[in-house]
Amino acid sequence: MIVRLPFYVRRLFSIFMNGYNLNMDKLQNAVALCAVGAEKVVSNELKKLNGKTSNIKVEESLYGRVRFKTNTAGLYHALIGLRAADRVLLEIAQFKATDFDALFEGTAGAAWEQFVPKGMGLKVAKVRSNRSQLKAETSIQAIVHKAAAQRLCGKYKMNRLPELAMISRQEQLQGINPPKIAEVRVYVEKDIVSLLLDLSGEPLFKRGYRSEGGAAPLRETTAASILLLSGWKRKFPLYDPFCGSGTILIEAAMYAWDIAPGLGRHFALEDMLIADKKIEQAVREEYRTKIDFNRTNSDRLVRIAGSDEDLRSVSIAKSNIARLCDIAEGRTPQRGIRSANADGTMGIDLKTLPMSKAFSPFQDGGFLITNPPYGKRLGDPVLAEQVYQEMAGLKERFPEWKIAVISDHSGFESFFGEKADSCREISNGAVPSYFYQYNV
Repeated sequence: MIVRLPFYVRRLFSIFMNGYNLNMDKLQNAVALCAVGAEKVVSNELKKLNGKTSNIKVEESLYGRVRFKTNTAGLYHALIGLRAADRVLLEIAQFKATDFDALFEGTAGAAWEQFVPKGMGLKVAKVRSNRSQLKAETSIQAIVHKAAAQRLCGKYKMNRLPELAMISRQEQLQGINPPKIAEVRVYVEKDIVSLLLDLSGEPLFKRGYRSEGGAAPLRETTAASILLLSGWKRKFPLYDPFCGSGTILIEAAMYAWDIAPGLGRHFALEDMLIADKKIEQAVREEYRTKIDFNRTNSDRLVRIAGSDEDLRSVSIAKSNIARLCDIAEGRTPQRGIRSANADGTMGIDLKTLPMSKAFSPFQDGGFLITNPPYGKRLGDPVLAEQVYQEMAGLKERFPEWKIAVISDHSGFESFFGEKADSCREISNGAVPSYFYQYNV
């Protein structure tokens, strides 16, 4: 006798056989790139993002990157919610290759057609080889591109993949958009090749609130990293006497008000075959509901202030704050110099003051976190060293405050006049820097 199972039982069995677990799809290997020295911060962030829909499991922390497993919802959570990561990449394939033939075969055997849609080009943006027999990075780049293109052309019945150069200047003037390009990164570590597809598009430090950075700007992700490394929490006052375009202060406000850094931007993932509009919308809505500007709540008391001697820098900082308000409230941020009204300051108090006249505006102690002028980046190391000497006065004007400084100068302590309680190396883009902490 044939027993016909109820529909819901057959449906569950079908879902199981197709490799799904109810609402949780298959876990995929991913990598979060970050500043060297910020790996622990990103690892902790990923662990906190693990939730009901975002199945995230941190695998290991490497030099400037953190490997993790996650589902589709977790990819969106990482892209929108990570503060200290520069990019999120999806691992297409991993295989061993000790020669170029093995590299070609491994790359051509990867299922590129499951991720890259027809009509999209492909570019190998970065190659890194370490302790491997394959060392020539330009050759690795060329072979990976050739093998991936051959696979995609075969699957899509094409002679060649679209390229940016295929759109003429005349066609651009006529409004014909250039093809979208999938960017790939290749890591070869101990002869193990990892092919990684960039899901970010523009780097994640481009939050959308900064249209001008001023002189020698600090990356948003680096600012977030040093804030989290310092141990600052929103219950403590925060001051930056070299606020510049306001990056440290704005990243602190985003953290204090629970504003996800990726809410105001798009990602390359949206153009990939694995994109899921419903999941993306649900994740964005989840982050929007977390934003809370209830200043009557004692747990939401935000005391953030800063100053800079350059009036234009302060104006840029105020404009950036106004753009962050736009993002937080779901509006498209406007470019250019803007004025923030009283309700649009995010609780950030800005003044035009030289560092020598900066003082604590709060009654209790807090955190002074700053990025003083970089000698190498501003072109005058002697002037920068003079500034470091003058910074010693901050200890008197900010008594019982914890002081944290990021600088590219390895001898900052000697000019400041005191050895730091903690010092760690951290990169700000391509600039190797040091994060000094006092009274940890």
